[in-house]
Formats: sequence, C-alpha cells, structure tokens
Amino acid sequence: MTIQEYRPQPFPHEWLPEGVELKTWDQIEPWYVRLMDEPIESPADLERWVRAAGELSAVVGQVGVERYIAMTCQTDDPQREAAYLEYVREIEPKLKPIHDAIRRRYLDSPHRAGLPRDRYFVYDRAMENRRAIYREANIARETALAELEQQYQKLIGAMTVTYRNQERTLAQMAPFLEETDRAVRKEAWELSAARRLQDREALDDLFDQMLVLRGEVASEAGFENYVEYAFRNRERFDYGIEDAVKFQNSVERVVVPLMREIQEHHRQMMGVEWLRPWDLSVDPLGRAPLHPFDDVEKLAEGTEIVFREVDPELGAQFAFLRAQNLLDLANRKGKAPGGYQTTLEEKRLPFIFMNAVGLDGDVRTLLHEGGHAFHTLAARAEPLPAYREAPLEFCEVASMSMELLGARRLGPFYDDADADRSARKLLEGIVTILPWIATVDAFQHWIYNHPGHTRDERRAAWRGLLERFGGAVDWSGYEESRDHSWHRQLHIFLYPFYYIEYGIAQLGALQIWQRSLTDRAGAVGAYKKALALGGSRPLLELFEAAGTRFDFGDELIASLMKTVRTELDKLAP
Repeated sequence: MTIQEYRPQPFPHEWLPEGVELKTWDQIEPWYVRLMDEPIESPADLERWVRAAGELSAVVGQVGVERYIAMTCQTDDPQREAAYLEYVREIEPKLKPIHDAIRRRYLDSPHRAGLPRDRYFVYDRAMENRRAIYREANIARETALAELEQQYQKLIGAMTVTYRNQERTLAQMAPFLEETDRAVRKEAWELSAARRLQDREALDDLFDQMLVLRGEVASEAGFENYVEYAFRNRERFDYGIEDAVKFQNSVERVVVPLMREIQEHHRQMMGVEWLRPWDLSVDPLGRAPLHPFDDVEKLAEGTEIVFREVDPELGAQFAFLRAQNLLDLANRKGKAPGGYQTTLEEKRLPFIFMNAVGLDGDVRTLLHEGGHAFHTLAARAEPLPAYREAPLEFCEVASMSMELLGARRLGPFYDDADADRSARKLLEGIVTILPWIATVDAFQHWIYNHPGHTRDERRAAWRGLLERFGGAVDWSGYEESRDHSWHRQLHIFLYPFYYIEYGIAQLGALQIWQRSLTDRAGAVGAYKKALALGGSRPLLELFEAAGTRFDFGDELIASLMKTVRTELDKLAP
C-alpha cells in the first residue's frame, strides 16, 4: 500500500514582491502608504485591493506570529522576549489605525455595492463591526494589556518545584497525579499548589490591572460594561449573552448530575470516604498510569498513524508538518504553559505548540491541535484572507472532533485494554470539562458585571460557582488553593470570554462523533467539507455543513449525554 503524501500548493505574492522583508516599521510603513494610494475604479479593482491588503497584513502578521512562537517556546530568553515586545510595542500599535483606515476605505467605497452580496456578507458584517468598536484611544490600553499578558505567561512559565532531587515544571509534576500511591499524589499536588500560591498576589495584581484596562476599553468604545463589549469584540453575531446563560443552565441541569455520578462511582471503586483534589486523575481501580510514549518523537510518529487511520489525507498532512518542523511538543523549563496551534499567515501553514510529558492527555492534546492544523490547511486556498479563519466556536469543532474520531484508533500507543481505558478517560473528561467550561464562563460574566469588586468578593463568587458546577471533592485544609484555582485558567487572563467556545464546539464535536458510530465515512466527509469553508459562511451554516445543530438546549445535550453513557457502559471501568 502506498502511503499518501501531501504537497501543499504554493501561493506566490500577487501584489508584494517575493522575498520582501517587513520586520521593522521603517520597512513596513511605505507599503501601507502605497496600498492606500492604489486606485480603485471598479468592483474588480476593489476585490484585488482587498486581497492586496490581506497579503500585506499576512506578511507583517507572520513576523509577529514567529516572534510569539519563539517567545512562548522559551519565555526565559531575554532576546526572544525583547523581540516579541518590540513587535507588541512598536509595530502593533501603529498597525491599528492603518487597519482602521483600510476598513473605512473598503466600507465607504462606492464599488462595494457591485460585489456579490452573499459572498461578502460575512466579511462586510465583520468589517462594519470592527469599525463601530474601534477607538484610537484604546491602542495604548491594548498595548499595555498585551504586556501584562506576556508577564502572566512569564510568571507561569517560571514556576518550578524540586521533587525527588530534581527541578521540575508544574507540567512535569502532572504525571505524579496519576500514581497509584495516594501519598505520592498528595505530595506532588501539595508541592504544585504551594508553588502556585507563592505568586497569588502577583497574579491578582496583574489581573486587577487587566480589569481596569478592559473596563476603560469597553467604556471608550461606548459600551455599558465589558461583557457587552467582549461579545461584540469576539464577533458573536449568531448568539448572545442570554444564550451563554442558557448554556450554563443546561449544563447544570443535564451534565453536572452525570459528572457527579461518575465521580461517586470512582470514589466507591477507590474505597475512600471522600475524593480529594489529588484523586481526580488517578485510575480508580489502582492500575498503573497510562504511559503512551517515552519521547515526543514517538508521540508524533504514533499520532501520524492515528490520523492516517481516521483519514489518509489528514495523516499525510500531519506527516508534512512533522517533516517541516512545524511542531514543538516537549515540555521544558521556561516554556510557556498550555498548547496552541497558530498560523504562519504568509505561508498559510500551521504550527503546533504543546507541553508533552508522557501522559495519556498529551495524545489527546496533539489530536486536538492537529484538528486545528487540518482546518488551516483545508482553508488555505481561500483567496479572501479573512475567510481563511473561522469563528472560534467552529475552530474548536475541528479540534475536538479529532480527539473523538481518533479515540478508538490508539493502537500505536496502547494494547486493546489500555485503549479502552484511554477512550473511557476521554468520554469521562468531556463530561467533566463541560461543567468546568460553564464555571469559567459564568465566573467571567460575574467578574465583568461587578466592576469594583474586591478580591474577597471575587474568591467568594468563584467558591459559589464551584459549588454549583463542581464535583464532590473535599478541599478541607486547602481552601486557599481552591479559592485561587482560577489562576490556572490562562484564558481568564489572556483571552477574556474565550472559553464558552470550547463548550459550544464540544456539542458540535459530540454530534459528529455520534454520527461516526454508525456512519464514520459520512461523519468524516462532512467534517472535511465544513473545514474547507473556512470562515466564508456564518457560524450556523458552518455547523450545518458539518451535519450538526447549533443548539444549547437541554434536549440536544441530553441526547449527547445518553450516547456518552451508552458508550461508557461498553468500556470496562
């Protein structure tokens, strides 16, 4: 059998000369001046001008992306930090008024009426929204926020503990939370929790500064509060604040009971009186932790095989990413937390970043980020640059679906019994993560609906939400760690209100998976068809193209949880 290969189509510049260097403002500015001087005398001219503007922004944007990647890969490198901050301070602020001028020229062009209405509907809607909320006075605030966000990543990236005579990052402590020896788990958890608490004041200080700046940004843009601004800024045209509350309530009614049932079953199997914070990752039957790989090369190699089994074309695309060094997978000291996929905009190629330490969850993370990468590759031929990106709610469908579609093809990592354990862990994790998403989303609504709140009030609100959406976990003696546990959720610091997208997308991904149980080819085909649309259609149509419903109601969620329960019953505990 011949292994399929992926050869990405090159996209030479249409307007800029090939090889142009745009790394400093002195190099960048003349091209924007030239762009704004280009004549537009017909709808065809306008279309070409829009593509030229997108091409220029992609080349300049890739410089920022490359510096961000370099900085997050090694946050303790002063040169990388300085290069990234130079872009944030010296280039991004100057781009914002120019991008506003580009928007205005497009929106005010008499030739816009000659463009196909259906083709440009999504683009026009976004451009009109961006013009409506743009304020030049907010540029300095946004720059200050970017610097504070970088400081958060630096603080988290520097967190280490000494355990068993070795300095370890907090990500490297995570495997010990899967150890069968409860005393080992407790010691590892306590060390990590204590280390986080050392920086609690610094993190609260950072966040309080962010709150002030975000409130000023919203007020400057004419909004009553940051919640309303955030929904407009995140271009949530197809659902609103009341829908987010509906999602929270549906999760509370339908998912939280199932999560607590699963946790109670775990408690009984473990034979303990109460689940403690260090009991949530261990195998409840006391089996050794799943250990899918010893080094990241084996992780990449095995994941490529999984992707090929899901779909040969997707597997070939991942092989290309490996061959082109478009992955940074291993955890190390100084590396920023978490994982992400970003796009090298000029090349139209994805880059995957994560912190693998040998856990079962690392396999899922790479499947997840791989789904994002496939989305980037599927839409890279789209001529309108803005349409190469989809709404975040659908971007996460791309990634979460891949976790589920790959979950029963983990032969490169496990034997059959351990593959079943991994699949069960994924499904139980979905039941657990939906209430956590509701918690984080509701917390952010509370934060920004209560300007001027105190830190004590913020902690009390967090406690109340953990009681509403949380499981049956005993935090006795560790109340301070519980009350500051929101510090671990980087989205609250870096991407305000970017979290419900995961919940919305999870509902879409579960529907694709639900279909795949009886029609895998149809499910994968619809998935790929929807990815190829990029962001060219409204969010509801993207869900429809994937064969899914955009719905937060009890009925749909109950149907999905019923399927999850049925599949869990088929898997050994």
